[in-house]
Amino acid sequence: MYPTLENYITRLVSDFSSISEDRKKDLKEVANYIRTKLSADEVAKLNFICTHNSRRSHLSQIWAQTAAAFYSIDKIETYSGGTEATAFNPRAVAAVERAGFKVEDPGGENPGYKVSFSEGSEPMVCFSKKFDDDFNPDENFTAIMTCSDADENCPFVPGAEFRKPITYVDPKEADGTEREAEVYDERCRQIATEMFYMMNLVSSKN
Repeated sequence: MYPTLENYITRLVSDFSSISEDRKKDLKEVANYIRTKLSADEVAKLNFICTHNSRRSHLSQIWAQTAAAFYSIDKIETYSGGTEATAFNPRAVAAVERAGFKVEDPGGENPGYKVSFSEGSEPMVCFSKKFDDDFNPDENFTAIMTCSDADENCPFVPGAEFRKPITYVDPKEADGTEREAEVYDERCRQIATEMFYMMNLVSSKN
């Protein structure tokens, strides 16, 4: 891991107590799904879904893949999508960079950002897309709904064999305010902590 990111992770893995018991139960359900797939020697594919695929779903995708690598869990693939496509919001991208990721921006209206957690890692390609885009799996995956709107407006996700709402408050509410960066950093850290907790359960088989 890049040094800044490694320090960030060291701090958050000591903060699992900040997660409520209800949230821990939800995260454990997803962890159990992942363990079931891995025990069958299958790839666990996680598709994080929100409305615009611009903030929460990307943060969840990035942190889940990073946590899997941190705990040396193989055969996990993370994806993200929305009920509509926009772009990976630059404010969320900036929060990822502040956490310690390296991000390459190719430019364009909906850039395919390349996000890396270490020098030797294959970059995650992050761009906004619908959840059923060809880039994402079309069967045998779990749909993790990261916003209540997407969960309510998309009651059926074709191809998903498991579905679980793990919703977050949209940091968009702080756009254009003095607390913008602070709120995005808070949401980034919350999602990171929960994704690491989830992957820790997978790793430790608790």
